[in-house]
Amino acid sequence: MGYKVAVVGATGAVGREMLQTLAERNFPADKVYALASSKSIGQEVSYGDDEILIVEALDKFDFAAAEIALFSAGGDTAKTYAPIAGQAGCLVIDNSSAFRMDDDVPLVVPEVNPDSVPSSLIENGGRNIIANPNCSTAQLVVALKPLHDAFIIKRVVVSTYQAVSGAGRPAMDELFNQTKGIYVNDAVQPEIFTKQIAFNAIPHIDIFLDDGFTKEEWKMTAETKKILDPTIELVAHCVRIPVFVGHSEAVFIETQQPMTEKAVRGLLGDAPGVIVVDHRANEGYVTPHEAAGEDAVYISRIRQDPTVTNGMVFWCVSDNLRKGAALNSVQIAELIAAQDIRGR
Repeated sequence: MGYKVAVVGATGAVGREMLQTLAERNFPADKVYALASSKSIGQEVSYGDDEILIVEALDKFDFAAAEIALFSAGGDTAKTYAPIAGQAGCLVIDNSSAFRMDDDVPLVVPEVNPDSVPSSLIENGGRNIIANPNCSTAQLVVALKPLHDAFIIKRVVVSTYQAVSGAGRPAMDELFNQTKGIYVNDAVQPEIFTKQIAFNAIPHIDIFLDDGFTKEEWKMTAETKKILDPTIELVAHCVRIPVFVGHSEAVFIETQQPMTEKAVRGLLGDAPGVIVVDHRANEGYVTPHEAAGEDAVYISRIRQDPTVTNGMVFWCVSDNLRKGAALNSVQIAELIAAQDIRGR
């Protein structure tokens, strides 16, 4: 028997990707509801190549009609409606940061910690909520997992180069409009970003915290510890760059056990969800442009770090709308379907 699935935030970039991914992966859905704010009522969104869904109002929807809800509508919306859905017996997979650090809400990346999905979500604090991690964290932990299992990672230093789509459709429009405007000498007027994003790099994502780090950087540390291992020390520097889709990361790891480049290549090459493309030549690596539209986490530029004992460096690229959001959410739904977990 198939599932009745609601997609919340269906008109946004990630919501549309969720609908596409559900269809592409043939998720066993008997019925799919597209939900958004009241201003989007009646809009049409695509479900796969052949089906069109009419958007319904989130605030009027009875979640008792659905069994799984994929949320991609922001933290405030999730805080309001995810508990309502959960109390109605609908299993919520939330893409916002609203519940990620709650002790009774699993934070799941299926290739890394599938066992964190409890066998009976209705008993999990009665909330029926599973959290999807931050997009930059998701691709990172997929790459770290096989190396941590083999060598025990002690410390991670990561610099991210994040696409504007991580800030939503309006951010993508801002990059497009600024780029177009610069060519005709229009004045640049930042609205979504703090400074000009076209032909620039902004070393600031999310709000600043008291210690000088941004919330995006804190998320990477806290979420990696929750998903993978609380003993891992991680420091991040997150940068927004003028790329539409695809997050990139320069990753430096230090492990307890010795490791070789050959062993690291082999482990990453065999890891689920990872593709290694690493040739020491001018085109022997993957860029965010090439990762856009793909499901995998791509690893390139693997080499020994000579400055620390047991150190390794690599380049990590993935489509932030897919593995960083939509795909990961659908993969969690697939775990639920495989175990036939239902909230009622």
